[in-house]
Amino acid sequence: IKTPPDRAALEKIVAGLEDPVEDLVRKDSKFKKLELDPVTFVDNPEAVIDILLKHKQLLQRPVVVRGKKAIIGRPKSRISEFLS
Repeated sequence: IKTPPDRAALEKIVAGLEDPVEDLVRKDSKFKKLELDPVTFVDNPEAVIDILLKHKQLLQRPVVVRGKKAIIGRPKSRISEFLS
């Protein structure tokens, strides 16, 4: 959150993401407060990048990047599997 990814970093993450791109966006109370529609982000990398640039708190964390691949590290057990 203190040093959020810029557009280029988000594009790299999205390009290598093994999860559905819409999963990068947290669907929490802030998401609801902004009255966002989850359908907007399904298979829509540009919309995901745009919302994450505007509202960095909505970035699902942790995101783990290794080489050209990326995953959302939830549950935590995925991280060790991904890195091994």
